[in-house]
Formats: sequence, structure tokens, C-alpha cells
Amino acid sequence: MTPRVREILGWYGSDNPGTLTNLARILNHGKLGGSGKLVILPVDQGFEHGPARSFAPNPPAYDPRYHYELAIKAGCNAYAAPLGFLEAGAREFAGEIPLILKVNDHDVLLDEKDPDQALTGSVADALRLGCVGIGFTIYPGSTHRTDMYEQIRAYAEEAKRCGLVVVIWSYPRGSGLSKEGETAIDVIAYAAHLAAQLGAHLIKVKLPTAHIEQEAARRVYTEYQIPIATLADRVRHVVQACFNGRRIVIFSGGPTTSDEQVFDEVRAIRDGGGFGSIIGRNSFQRKEAEALQFLDTIMQIYAGKIA
Repeated sequence: MTPRVREILGWYGSDNPGTLTNLARILNHGKLGGSGKLVILPVDQGFEHGPARSFAPNPPAYDPRYHYELAIKAGCNAYAAPLGFLEAGAREFAGEIPLILKVNDHDVLLDEKDPDQALTGSVADALRLGCVGIGFTIYPGSTHRTDMYEQIRAYAEEAKRCGLVVVIWSYPRGSGLSKEGETAIDVIAYAAHLAAQLGAHLIKVKLPTAHIEQEAARRVYTEYQIPIATLADRVRHVVQACFNGRRIVIFSGGPTTSDEQVFDEVRAIRDGGGFGSIIGRNSFQRKEAEALQFLDTIMQIYAGKIA
């Protein structure tokens, strides 16, 4: 085990050996294994956005096995997906890559100002499928947020008792926020901190903009001159908000964009002390060869092999 992985495991002093072993499996797997950096492939978009919007750009991606193979060939640290996708390949690819079961999901068939998530998987499902952890989404800013906080508290308690890692997708949205506010620096930092307080080992948030949503927060950011001018500054602040960097924070890739923009964002995550990326559509919507090259470049940036 590398000194960096041992250091990270030391941040989770309340966890049992089973949970620490599964966290180490994620940190030690793939091309970035042992570095403390992570690239995870998440494929919950079929549930969250619909199959055609998710997979039509690259039709082989309709097959759940495609994503297992992509994550394995690319050398990702882990692969995360809802119950159905994991069940479709768990036996065939058993032991080849750490799995994270997304245990709640949301569809877009109804336009909602205050979205909620349905409970679609369980800790028992995760154990049956050989997963290292569970993934759970919360929506800070939604009127349903407190229900989600209570649900993940119960899920996290059971998961940790069973030796699983807890990953929280903390995505601010709902009637309490403007659209611009969903990625505001004060909101993203707050959302990441909430996930840490709810017991997450890994926290997934969107990249923050320099917008400040809450007036009370604006005064603090101004008075204490918190640096947020550059993306690396903002990443550094979000990581600081998660127990001064003692929780693993990774950033989502979002919708398809130019390669260079993604690579610049990865450099900012690296330079700001972020722990890595969780990239779905920007990878699996490409042809396999292109996706593998794309993910390899990202991993080389995190590894410091590309400036």
C-alpha cells in the first residue's frame, strides 16, 4: 500500500476493517491505483435522462456489458450504475473492477421544481452483487431534501455496518435555488460539506462557477477574501469545505463538451487538490477507441504525466 493511500484511509478512523478494505480497493485499482487520484465511470444516465438521450450517440452503449468493458479496459478505479445495469454483468465481470451500486434514482418524465429520488436498490443488493459501496443522490435546495438526508443516514448506517463504502452525489437543485445557483461556489461548497456531514466517504459534486447565490454568503466571501477567481481556486475551496481536505471529493463531467475544455477542467481539479473525476456521458457516448484515448489522457493529467 502506498503512503498516500494509507494517509487517506487514516482519515476514516470510525470505520471498520471491511469498509477500509473496500475503500482501499477503489484507491488501489486501475491506472491511477495508489496515487490517491480517481477516475470513476458512472452510468446512471439511462435512468436519469432516458436511453435514447444517453446511448443513441454510441449504440453499443445500450448494452450494460459495454460499460463494464469500457471501465475495465480504460483502467478506471470503479464503475457505478443502478441495479439493472449492474445485475446484467456482475457475474460475467466478477472481480474485474470495483462496483458501486446507485441505490436511488430519478427520471425526467415529469417536470418538477423540487425533484426527489426513488429508492431503487438496497445494501443487500450491493452485497449480493459484490459491490464495494453504494451511491446515493441528495438534492440540497429541494423541498424534499430533508427526507433524502434521513434516507441516506439510514442507508449509510447499514452500509458501513456491512463494510461498504458510501458515495454521495450532492447535486443542488430545486425551488430554493436559481438555475445559476445550482453550481454557485457557495452552494457547491455547502452541498459538499453536507455530504461529508452525512457520513460520505466519497463526495461527488459538479464543478463550481464564481457565482455566489446567497447574499449572506457573499458578505463572508468578500470580507474574508476567499479566492474563487479561477476554477482551481474554487476546487480548492470545495475540498477545504470537506473537513479541510480529509474527505475524498470528486467532480462530475457533465454533458458532452470539447475535449480541451474537459482536459482544462481536469487540470484545474488536479491543481486545486481535487481527488479526481467521475465521467459518464463524455466517455461512453464516444466510440470505444476514442473513449479509451480520452480517459487515458485524463488519467495521465492526474498522474502528472501531462502538464
